[in-house]
Amino acid sequence: MHSQQYRSLVAMARAKPLNSDVTLEQHREGLERVVDLLPLPPDVTVEPVDADGVPAEWINAPGVSMDCVLFYLHGGAYSIGSLRTHRRLASDLARAGGLRGLSIGYRLAPEHVFPAAVEDAVTAYRWLICSGIAPGNVVVGGDSAGGGLSLALLMKLRDEGDPLPAAAVCLSPWTDLAATGASVMGKAASDPILRPRDLHCFAQRYLGEMDARTPLASPLYGDLSGLPPLLIHAGTAEILLDDSTRLAARAKDAGVDVTLKIADDMIHAWHYFAPLIPEGEEAIAEVGEFIRAHVRPLDAASARR
Repeated sequence: MHSQQYRSLVAMARAKPLNSDVTLEQHREGLERVVDLLPLPPDVTVEPVDADGVPAEWINAPGVSMDCVLFYLHGGAYSIGSLRTHRRLASDLARAGGLRGLSIGYRLAPEHVFPAAVEDAVTAYRWLICSGIAPGNVVVGGDSAGGGLSLALLMKLRDEGDPLPAAAVCLSPWTDLAATGASVMGKAASDPILRPRDLHCFAQRYLGEMDARTPLASPLYGDLSGLPPLLIHAGTAEILLDDSTRLAARAKDAGVDVTLKIADDMIHAWHYFAPLIPEGEEAIAEVGEFIRAHVRPLDAASARR
């Protein structure tokens, strides 16, 4: 039985779904307004930083390891969302994992189409590693489009010989911009956030003239071998459910260590609403356990070398 807070959230989402009937500017403004419901805890500090030309921000909480970093890529269908809209989610995940957060403000479509987001993610990651953070102390994470972008980043880094992070966390990842999963239509009545026809609009904004099955845009169609351990969360009440289940199956077939958690009747990226719903808090805690199992903090002697 889900909490009353969660049931109220779903009812609110059904009354005002994210859809393509409104302008892109209205989408962006609407998500910015949601942030007012999700203020940062008073002990969290935010420091803007230029990650080699990519806007980013450090997110710190008392007691976290300064040697370990959650490299976070926000969701928003590659066309909405910002450092501000996902600041609380990145903060909650980083605190749960006991590390600092580095949230990345990659360029958005349609002003900047694919592969701009991938390029920015790669640039910011390389900046982080060049700053002295060990790759084994980094966990990459993202929700929705940010989850797909996290996978694209890993594939790009692997192909170009960069050191890979310790692990990655993908929350309701968008991995198939061609929208071929059975859940796209099969879960349409259950999903209060996304509608099938909206996926095509959002994908076209990002893809421009590119094929929807381009691997770095749709990681489901890419070579997943050699990627670090993955944690994938998805809910049974979202049309992107098969983006997670199929990705997990293909990654396992490629030899990747995959942990797939399917939450009963949960909506798309419910972690985002953790300050409002206990189900979100529980999911954040699960992510924190995964992160803590995979990062390797530097000891004092190693830090001096």
